[in-house]
Formats: sequence, structure tokens, C-alpha cells
Amino acid sequence: MVVTDGPDATDGPDALTALLAGAGFVAAEDEARELLGQAHGDPEVLGSLVERRMTGEPLAWIIGSSSFCGVQIQVDPGVYVPRWQSEPLALRAVERLPPHGSAIDVCTGAGAIAKILATRRPDARVVATDLDERAVACASSNGVECYPGDLFAPLPRRLEREVDVVVGVVPYVPTEALGYLARDTFEFESSLSFDGGPGGTQILRRVLVDTLRFLKRGGALLLELGGEQADELADDLHVLGYTDPSLLRDEDGDVRGIETTLGH
Repeated sequence: MVVTDGPDATDGPDALTALLAGAGFVAAEDEARELLGQAHGDPEVLGSLVERRMTGEPLAWIIGSSSFCGVQIQVDPGVYVPRWQSEPLALRAVERLPPHGSAIDVCTGAGAIAKILATRRPDARVVATDLDERAVACASSNGVECYPGDLFAPLPRRLEREVDVVVGVVPYVPTEALGYLARDTFEFESSLSFDGGPGGTQILRRVLVDTLRFLKRGGALLLELGGEQADELADDLHVLGYTDPSLLRDEDGDVRGIETTLGH
């Protein structure tokens, strides 16, 4: 789409908000403000930015950042965009992390959760991993100590059995349900960020097992998940020695994650 008849920088936020709302963007007013700010009063730049957004390109890639738990996170093109739905998981992880403790954020993406942990617990050690080299570079730009590789594989061995919190937004969408995601999602973001295998629990189960190498007794594991996946993982948690599992829900009461503790 070429936005030749759209608003320019002199039309103000109302016209741009109307254009975005008409295209189906639910946070049109906020997005209009972000795009106008990024254009710095240049109509041609604004037109280019709006054109990109109209294709469905993530706003965070267009303006270069996204707000997460009140902190601006740099988000480079090609890197998984942190979602607001993950904020309660991050904040709960902060609560479980001792002031001088240590934490691991797997599948960190832009490093959003790790950044929040480090910001709220400045004396703790927070490390992260991601399989995507672009994500590792982006997280590093956000000040995160990030290692390239699959889940826990690249982490220093000295962290084994010493970590207080493991947290992650790992891929958990069932392969058979990927087609129900928004069309624009896979036009821009990689399916690797979402595909959790059959039933969506393949990588979640790997994390349950691999966490045992790093989490100290009494430490917390917090994972984003959805649907009935918490029930599906109940037996795994019990067999592996995790205790006191609890669900993390959003304001609508929908399950967004699970929190559990490694038994003493």
C-alpha cells in the first residue's frame, strides 16, 4: 500500500489515528503518537513509516523500540517483539529473584525480561540465551549478558545449581494451531519464535528437564504458556521434583503462565 492520500505531519495525530483505526489497529492513538514522534515533523518520513505499518510490520521494528514494564526496550528488525502479555511473568520473576541472586532468561528475544530483572534487581546477576544471532545482538545492545545457543547449552557451567530463577517465553503455540495466528505474524516474525511442536509442549518439556542442571533447591521456574498446557505438564512437574505449581493469569482470567519451585 502506498499512502499517498494519508495524513502528513501537519495534519496532527487525529487524522493519523483515524487512518490507523480504519485499518484495524486497536491501539491507533498510541501508534499515531509513536509514528509522529519518529517522523520528527517530516511528512515524507511519516508517509514512509505509515506505509510500513500498513503492511503489518511490527511497530517496534519501525520505531526501533517497545515499552515493556515501563522500560523502553530496543527491538531490531527481525527480532521477536516483546508482548504486554509477558509483563506479569517478568514482574513475578522479579519478586522471586533475591537482591543478590541470579537468574536465567531463555529465549530472551530482545532481552526484555532479562532487562527488567536487571533493572529491578541491579545487584543480581542476570544472563540470557537465544538461538537467533540477531536476538543475541539486540539483547546485548539492551545491556543484557546474552549467550548465543539453544536454551541452556551456551551457559557457563559455573552457574549449575546456583541459579535462583529461570524464566522464559519459549515457543509454545501448537504446530497445528500456527495457522490461526494473525496473518501478519509470519510475514515478519519467524515461526521459530512460536512453534512449540505438537500440542505446543515440546520445548516447554525440554526446559523443565534442563532447568534442573541450573536451578538451586527452592529456586523458581516461571514459563509463559497457554490453554490447557499447565495441566498437560502437571505429571512432568511432579516426576521432576517441582512443587507448588501455580497459574499466572491476565486481567481477563486467562492462563498466561506457570510458576513452580524446585523441591528441597
